[in-house]
Amino acid sequence: MDTDQYLEVFLDESREHLQAVNDNILKLEKQPQDLNLVNDIFRSAHTLKGMAATMGYEDIASLTHKMENVLDLIRNHKLTVSTDIIDIIFQAIEYLEAMVSSISEGNDGKKDVTGLVQRLDQIEKGEPVNPIVQIDNVNESNFIHSNELDLDEFQITIVDQAKEQGFFPYQITVELTDDCILKGARAYMVFESLEGRGEIIRTNPSVEEIEEGNFAQSFSMVFLSKVAADSIKEIIGKVSEVKNVEIVNLVTISNSDKQQETSVDFENTVSAVKEETAATAEAESKPVTSSTTASKTIRVNLEKIDDLLNLFEEVVIDRSRLEVIAENLDNHDLTDTVEHLSRVSTDMQSLILAMRMVPIEQVFNRFPRMIRGLARDLNKQINLEIIGAETELDRTVIDEIGDPLVHLIRNSVDHGIELPEARKQAGKPEEGNLILRAFHSGNHVFIEIEDDGAGINRKKVKAKAIENGVISASEADLLDDNQVARLILSSGFSTADKVSDISGRGVGLDVVKNKIESLGGQISIESKVGKGSIFSIQLPLTLSIIATLLVKVKKETYAIPLSSIIETVILEKDQIMYAHGNKVMDFRGKVIPLVSMAKVFEIPANEVVEEQEYSVVIVKKGEKLTGLIVDSFIGQKEVVLKSLGNYLKDVFAISGATILGDGEVALIIDPNALVK
Repeated sequence: MDTDQYLEVFLDESREHLQAVNDNILKLEKQPQDLNLVNDIFRSAHTLKGMAATMGYEDIASLTHKMENVLDLIRNHKLTVSTDIIDIIFQAIEYLEAMVSSISEGNDGKKDVTGLVQRLDQIEKGEPVNPIVQIDNVNESNFIHSNELDLDEFQITIVDQAKEQGFFPYQITVELTDDCILKGARAYMVFESLEGRGEIIRTNPSVEEIEEGNFAQSFSMVFLSKVAADSIKEIIGKVSEVKNVEIVNLVTISNSDKQQETSVDFENTVSAVKEETAATAEAESKPVTSSTTASKTIRVNLEKIDDLLNLFEEVVIDRSRLEVIAENLDNHDLTDTVEHLSRVSTDMQSLILAMRMVPIEQVFNRFPRMIRGLARDLNKQINLEIIGAETELDRTVIDEIGDPLVHLIRNSVDHGIELPEARKQAGKPEEGNLILRAFHSGNHVFIEIEDDGAGINRKKVKAKAIENGVISASEADLLDDNQVARLILSSGFSTADKVSDISGRGVGLDVVKNKIESLGGQISIESKVGKGSIFSIQLPLTLSIIATLLVKVKKETYAIPLSSIIETVILEKDQIMYAHGNKVMDFRGKVIPLVSMAKVFEIPANEVVEEQEYSVVIVKKGEKLTGLIVDSFIGQKEVVLKSLGNYLKDVFAISGATILGDGEVALIIDPNALVK
């Protein structure tokens, strides 16, 4: 059976089921008596098992089958939900996510799940779960202790049997250079260099964390191979940005004498487990009733939508030209036809853009499980609140924003929120709050990470900035709290007293800043000592076609996105007020600042005319309002947003340009930059 044609469907549906399991497991931990949650998790695992077995991904089928057995015991009141069970199921989800990700990258999706399957099997039989057994190394001094490896009994058995079959068991520790930024990519290249030369049976940290770059500068693995150690060292050493490679031959393993009764053929162990579980999977056929209604959808490659959008941009430009021609010719039939074309094309445009937009919850959904794990590791109590998960963002931005958010959240959990004892002494609740918020503002999406932790220590940051030569002492005295907080985004900046494997406030934040700016976004920080911090990320929607209000300023035409505009007003001269020497106006009982676009963009005027009335566009950014003073309003127009290119990418308050129907180029305003 040729399954290639179903691969994309399998990957998409697998991700959906894994996310459903992930979400429901978190709920189950808080509501262990809710059998509806157990049933939902069971159905997702059952469906995933069936799909994987059909597609021939036996490791996935094997692991989900064992998960299914444990869940079946829970829903039949034969097993009680415990933290240990939740932990093992979470580990199984991580394995499954890694295998699905591997398949999506064109690999076979194979992974050694035997140890985890054994643990689930022990839970199913009511036996105590296998303890973690420490390697007893004859040359322990050669180890980098931050990367010590633990093997369970099954892995130790495999090492012993592999040695009998002529394999050398090595512990390999790879250290990358200090200036290596793409650590995950380098680690992946190390794994690739070892492909076909042996088997990796254990890594520290996990393979997923290593490939995501979530480690310091070194990582370790237990590698079984018939290749000599010197050759392996030479192979790994050829990968760029590898600073050092340490290889230790594992001669003895503690408790190995207990394993002699178990006969294991190293090369056939995994396949034997696969055959057994695949046979069980075929025999399993419980009827299930889905609680959700299937939607009628088709899956379309994103590149096809991109191509369609590019073609439609040309239609929009030609539509604008036709509108100008129809107006000049004053032909009734032509005008009616163009108006109908405009209405139809507007609807088409909305549909095309909607196809590219996806809810940001696809990114947010990974964080509850991550924060749960971090809180347990750090002995902290943390309540996560997610607001605005339904906020939609362009798919290309969604794919890129995940890693920066992971870094910022880990940073807040590790160094922002205090330990329960410290919070209690400061008069705070022992449970810290972390808020993840997303909302639209104009042609942008804002993502905020807010914690009620210790905040950023102004004195400490200033002292470190002066020590590192980022600013001078005289400059530091002129900075307000938020400007001081932004210093932690400087390259190589850190105030951490000790390096943490979870994060270090400031460590790598310059990389986060660079990543966000590469997406056309910005990051800002607000912090109050003892109260907490807010990291705010502003991202463009990256929509190619936007609705705007065209305005005239002197001889220039500008386009202001309609999504940022509250309303337009005409102000008489005597309605203009002043506060601290700046123009302000009364807008519905609220005093808001006024900004002259002619002054902002330094537009020259042929003659100075004393205005008797002002045309003002009221724009918003979140809760903040500002009035933009222009000369006149031209009207609404849908325009194609074009980039200004690399040479003009940093022009203040300009997000792009467009070509109007008469051939004139109009600059598109970024109102968020002008809101005071």
